[in-house]
Amino acid sequence: MQAVIDTSSATSGHALTYAAAVKDGAPDPRSALPSATRLLFVTSEMGDFIKAGGLGEVSSALPRQLRALCDVRVLIPGFRKVRAAKPAMDIVAQLPRTASLPPWSLGRFNTPDGLTIYAVLCDELYDREGSPYGPFAGGDFSDNDIRFARLSLAAAEIAAGEADPNWKPDIIHVNDWPSALAPGYLRWKGLSTPSILTIHNLAYQGLYQPARMSALGIPDLAFSVNGAEFHGKISFLKTGIYYGSHVTTVSETYAREITTAEHGCGLEGLLKTRMDEGRLTGIVNGIDDSWTSPIAGEKAPTRLIRQWKQKNATDIRQTFDLPQSRGPLFSIISRLVHQKGIDLSIEAAETIIANGGQLIVTGRGEPRLEDAIERLARQNPHAIAARIGFDDAEARRIFAASDFLLMPSRFEPCGLSQMYAQRFGTLPIAYRTGGLVDTIEDGLSGFLFSSPTGAGLTSAVTRALQAFKTKRAFKQMREHAMAKRFDWARPTHRYADVYARALAA
Repeated sequence: MQAVIDTSSATSGHALTYAAAVKDGAPDPRSALPSATRLLFVTSEMGDFIKAGGLGEVSSALPRQLRALCDVRVLIPGFRKVRAAKPAMDIVAQLPRTASLPPWSLGRFNTPDGLTIYAVLCDELYDREGSPYGPFAGGDFSDNDIRFARLSLAAAEIAAGEADPNWKPDIIHVNDWPSALAPGYLRWKGLSTPSILTIHNLAYQGLYQPARMSALGIPDLAFSVNGAEFHGKISFLKTGIYYGSHVTTVSETYAREITTAEHGCGLEGLLKTRMDEGRLTGIVNGIDDSWTSPIAGEKAPTRLIRQWKQKNATDIRQTFDLPQSRGPLFSIISRLVHQKGIDLSIEAAETIIANGGQLIVTGRGEPRLEDAIERLARQNPHAIAARIGFDDAEARRIFAASDFLLMPSRFEPCGLSQMYAQRFGTLPIAYRTGGLVDTIEDGLSGFLFSSPTGAGLTSAVTRALQAFKTKRAFKQMREHAMAKRFDWARPTHRYADVYARALAA
C-alpha cells in the first residue's frame, strides 16, 4: 500500500539558525554562552543508533541544535548497534580498570552531518542483543550498575583530560540515572568542571545496594544523606542531583511537580532545595521538522486538510482491517504500561464505540495490558484494532490518520506524542499533568481532564465527540493544532542560558 506521508527521518537537518534561535523576542544565546565553549553531552541512548524512548530522540536532536552555539560532542556506550553503524572508528585512548569497572577504549567518529561522537568501547559490557538497558524479552541486565558507572566515569575521565589529550570539555551535560554518577565522579576526582543533569523521568533512579560502593569506585564518605545515599541504597540519580551544578527537567510543570510528595519519588526535599536555590529549571523538549504534515505551515485550505486526513484514515483502516466509517478515529500510540493510563483508555472505549467511533492501538509493554487490549479488539472487531509492537513509519501513518489521540498518562515529564499528534492535525486527549499541560491548550488544540480515572477520561472523550459533531469548531481546533510550533529553537537557547549560568558560577 502506498504510504500517504513522508516517514523519512530528519536527523541530519537540525542545524539551528541565528534567526530561529532569537525569533519571538528570545534573547540571543550566543551573547551569554561563548562560542568556544566545549560541551560533552552524555547519554545512554541516541536515536541515530539505538533508543528506548524519548531520551533517544532528544539525544539525537539537541546536540545538533547546540552545534550552532558551541563545540559539542556526544558520549554514548559502544553498544553493538553503534559498533555496527561505525565498524571503523578512531581509537583515541585506552584506559585502565578502575575498581570493578573494566578497562575501556575511547572511540571517536563523526556522523554524516558532522556531529562528533565518542563511544565507550568495552565489549564485555555493551556488545549484547537487547535495548540499552536489558534483553528484548524484558527486565534489566544484572550488571547495569557497572555498565552505566563505566559510562559516567568515562565522562569524568574525558573531563579530566585523561582520555582525549586534544579536547577537554568546559561543561558536561548528563541525562537520567545511567549517566548521573558523572557529577559525583567529577567531585571525587577533585575536578571543578560544571555539570548539568537533565531528568527525563524521575521514576527511574538507578538504585543499588551499598555493598556495591567499592565495585563502583565510590568513596565511603559519599554514602551519606549529603551524597549518594538514598534510603539505605546507592542512588545514581540522587548523586547527580546532589553533586550537579544545575538540574533541568523536560517541562516547566514537571519541574514544579517533582518538588511535591506526590511526584517527587522521595527526592522532593532535595529538589525543592534546588528550586529555591535557582538550580532547577523546566525546559520543554522540542520535536524535529520531520513531524510536520506535508500541508502544515502552508495555510492550506480547510478542504485540502480534510481530504488529506480522510485519505490517511481510509488507508490506515484498510491496514488494520477496520470497516470504513465516517465516525471519528481515535488512537493509542504508546508503551502499554500503567503510567500511560492504558486501563483508563480501555474504560473509555465503550463510549467511543457507542458514539460510532473506532480505536487503533499500537505499542508494547506490560503483558496484562497487552492481553487486555487484544481481548478488547477481539470483542469489538468492527471498532477496535490492535497491533502489539511498534513501527515508527506506521506510527506516523496512524498520527496522520487519527482524529484524536488518547494520552491519559498518570504522569508525563514531557511527552512527545501529543506534540507529534498536533502537528498532524490529531487532537490529543490527556490528563492535566507535566508536559501535557505545557503543550496542549484545552479546548483549542486538544482536551485536558483533571481526574486520573476512567470517568475523567470519558468526560474528555465526550467533549471530543461533541466537538467532532460540531464541524466548524472541530475544523478550527484542528487548524490551530497544526499551526503550533514545537521546534528546538526556544529549548536550545534555554539550555544555552543554563550552561552559561553554570559556567559563571
